[in-house]
Amino acid sequence: MKVTCQRDSLQTACALVGAAVAARTTKPILSNVKATAQGDGLTLVATDTEVGIRYELRGILVGRPGSAILPIAQLTQILRESSDDDISLDADDNRTKVKTGTSRFEMHGYPVEEFPDLPTFDDGGRYHEVTAGVLRTMIRRTAFAADKKDSTRFALSGVLWEAEGKTARLVATDSKRLAVCEGPATLYGPAEATKASHLVPAKTMQLLERNLTDDGELVRVGLRANEALFQTERAMIYTRLVEGRYPPYRDIIGQTKKGAHVRVVLPVPAFMSRVRQAAIMTDDESKRVDMTFEPGKVSMQARGADTGSSEVELPLPEYDGPEVRIAFDPQYLVEFLKALEGEPVVNLEMSDGSKPALFRCGDGYQYLVMPLAG
Repeated sequence: MKVTCQRDSLQTACALVGAAVAARTTKPILSNVKATAQGDGLTLVATDTEVGIRYELRGILVGRPGSAILPIAQLTQILRESSDDDISLDADDNRTKVKTGTSRFEMHGYPVEEFPDLPTFDDGGRYHEVTAGVLRTMIRRTAFAADKKDSTRFALSGVLWEAEGKTARLVATDSKRLAVCEGPATLYGPAEATKASHLVPAKTMQLLERNLTDDGELVRVGLRANEALFQTERAMIYTRLVEGRYPPYRDIIGQTKKGAHVRVVLPVPAFMSRVRQAAIMTDDESKRVDMTFEPGKVSMQARGADTGSSEVELPLPEYDGPEVRIAFDPQYLVEFLKALEGEPVVNLEMSDGSKPALFRCGDGYQYLVMPLAG
């Protein structure tokens, strides 16, 4: 395989596929990527056997078609440090040669046949489509709430993906917060075949989000028994699914709505700013901001044994409801508010300081947070 391509384009492609390269593995070849040059394209494949990606880089000058294993770590460093516009690769099973304007590099190779292949997107007509802009918003508003700790609750480490009718739905929770976001989708195939509920690893959702660059692009989603495939114009992402029983999130949200009698409209930028200000004085022992909602305003207080204290107010001229005292982990609020991406207001529904609070944005996004005990 011998190719010449733009350095910037190859660097972007390596960064995208590099997220699927195995960090720790007993198979050294999985620390690399497989490259195949054909026509005017270069296809890069990376996998850790749980998650994989096949990415097509176009506009390549192919001097010799073929396939080779590329050492992604060293190649990425070369691309990062080089200032040349073009880069040439000459690789086979024994070695990889990299040439820039004034530099030459040579690295060891691997036999191509040892690299595991990924399936192609062919779900027998049973799949659904979501526009990239909608899907990116759905991922950003949910994936952050998945459980990031190593625990026995494997199901909570995934993002629940549901498809039904003309709607796709993503759900994520770590048991202390719950995010649900819906968006329009077009389903293809028999209704009973396309209606699906699957647990996709959070890592896969983040990898997919990074590949959604064109808002109008259609993304095909194939959900199978034990795996899922996502096809964009440039990339195909494969993943094994997470096993486990997911919490009954519909019941949890329904119970919260039923008991909520306090409703507050919050200006997103101002509310996030005040939460972050109050949180300055929190520490590792006291990750909490106490809030008091009363007619015309919300007051926020925080205190740390070694830091000090803070008191911040946000005027709420339209709120004329009862006084409610409630405390939150500020990180849970800031991550959620950052995900709203320019939304001017968010609606808060709650009953008192001991029961979950529900934030709602439009008809398609709900975020439930457990309050901290008094």
